[in-house]
Amino acid sequence: MDWISALIILTVAFPIFLILALLIWVHEPNESVFFIQKRTGLIGKSFHLIKFRTLSLLQDSQENLLPDEERTTKLGSFLRRTSLDELPQLFNVLKGEMSLIGPRPFLPEYLPLYSEAHRKRHQVKPGITGWAQVNGRNGLDWSKKFDLDVEYVEKLSLGFDLKILLLTLKTAILAENISHPGTVSMPRFAGYK
Repeated sequence: MDWISALIILTVAFPIFLILALLIWVHEPNESVFFIQKRTGLIGKSFHLIKFRTLSLLQDSQENLLPDEERTTKLGSFLRRTSLDELPQLFNVLKGEMSLIGPRPFLPEYLPLYSEAHRKRHQVKPGITGWAQVNGRNGLDWSKKFDLDVEYVEKLSLGFDLKILLLTLKTAILAENISHPGTVSMPRFAGYK
């Protein structure tokens, strides 16, 4: 179902995909249209997540990247607000690395920092959207996100996925909880203290 749904969505949305790619390229011609980053998926296996680029590569005088707030482009802000930056992840779904619905894939360095209970989130494929995304997205703290991910794994069903899909449409339309309070990106997970 994931593969067929992703293929249909990509086919229908392909003109939008091309327009967005062109706009990003025109806005930042010296940078890649895509942001590709290693993430952790099913049973902790790593893969390369694909998104549309929303941040420039601006650096300070010591060649350190500037904070995300200073690197977010106007187009990038729009893409994040509408969740259109996630569109290329449909290719991850087609490759079998992701599902349409599941816990969001996080950085591999977070793996040893999870509690034993929160490791359950890796019993299913990561998703483009999920239970945590429709219950607060980046407005949640890490612990609450992980609790919701585990709840998703424990309640896994087609009906639950359909509910999440409908709530995702509402969340995307209302552009709720896109950023963590006070920042454009979620702060890094540092483990439990």
